[in-house]
Amino acid sequence: MQEEIEALHNNKTWILVPKTAGMNIVGSKWVFKTKLKADGTIDRHKARLIKQLDVKNAFLHGHLQVLKKALYGLKQAPRAWFDGFSLHLLHLGFICSKADSSLFILHCKRSTILLLLYVDDIIITGSNSEHVSEIIVTLGKEFAMKDLGPLHFFLGIEVKQFSGGIHLSQSKYAAELLHKTDMTLAKAVHTPLAQKHGLQEATGSPVDVSLYRSIVGSLQYLTLTRPDITHAVNLASQFMQSPNSEHLLGVKRILRYVKGTLQHGLRIISQSSCRLYGYSDADWGGCPTTRRSTTGYSIYLGANCISWASKKQSTVARSSVEAEYRALASTAAEMTWITYILHDIGVYIKRVPILYCDNLSALYMTVNPVMHARTKHVEMDYHFVREKVARGQLLTQFVRSKDQLADIHTKALTKQVFLGFKQARSGSSSIH
Repeated sequence: MQEEIEALHNNKTWILVPKTAGMNIVGSKWVFKTKLKADGTIDRHKARLIKQLDVKNAFLHGHLQVLKKALYGLKQAPRAWFDGFSLHLLHLGFICSKADSSLFILHCKRSTILLLLYVDDIIITGSNSEHVSEIIVTLGKEFAMKDLGPLHFFLGIEVKQFSGGIHLSQSKYAAELLHKTDMTLAKAVHTPLAQKHGLQEATGSPVDVSLYRSIVGSLQYLTLTRPDITHAVNLASQFMQSPNSEHLLGVKRILRYVKGTLQHGLRIISQSSCRLYGYSDADWGGCPTTRRSTTGYSIYLGANCISWASKKQSTVARSSVEAEYRALASTAAEMTWITYILHDIGVYIKRVPILYCDNLSALYMTVNPVMHARTKHVEMDYHFVREKVARGQLLTQFVRSKDQLADIHTKALTKQVFLGFKQARSGSSSIH
């Protein structure tokens, strides 16, 4: 507490003035928290556990019009802090990524340095370790910072080094979720979703809406490193408004699957090619209630799965071809955004990105504008994929259904097929 008070005074956060009638007083309170390491042991008290770099009293560095500096708890504080820190980075020669406003890049003869800023959590890396250290020292002169060493824990994501790459997981987060939901001793299952689940039409007794939303929200965060549960969590998220007991059983099945796969995550191989490719799939009219289709995709950079999604389409598709075409457009948009990110950090894709689809008719639509009569009702933005193909910026190719890795994001699969897709490799690609 004394350190916090001293920090407030050192940063000249406020000026004490006599209280007058009509003044709006800003209230305050103390918040105490014990932060733990990835293995569950105590790291430190009070301060938040921030990986790589920790900006002490970050919000106190933001300027506001009324107070001399921003205070924690004020709505303007995060924005004020971000503006102040990002402005200083720009003065140091960094540029802000056009594709991601939280990513800052410094290109110079000595090296390329990347800095990712999430509120007051910072990851910094670069091609020259000495230059990275100099930048940290320079930032430390303006902001009180603590270097926490090599990245090992960031926003609940565990980072483990191995020979040739890193492994990203949320094992501790998942274990805490199981404990919170009293599922620690539950029997594990092999798939997160029963093949004939019938959740859309399920009727049951009402359940605690807040509890259901809390569990599903936690599972949504777990999908950051768990592509294998993305479709099941997306399905569970569709019943947030009025879940029933059958829906809750479906969520518990996901937790039982997580129980048996606690250590699963993403394996990122460093010595990998920069070939960009993706798999696009759609489950036509998969929702029996709304008859809307589900879009699913998996995108790879070399051997590494870097983006995935399972999302219900916004409108009803009149055919499976149309549903697949919409999925292709969504995947193409994501791949385009990824190329922008790579361009910003200085990685240039030499080969045209490839988008794989298991529907030949949808592929023909991406290259044949003559089929206008079948697609004239489709919103113009979905023809984005056709434009990318016409410009030579994207290549679409057919893939057999048994090799369609995005299938895991669109429908419930049998145990054998599900486990097969988890282990499936395209080249040396894998999602677990």
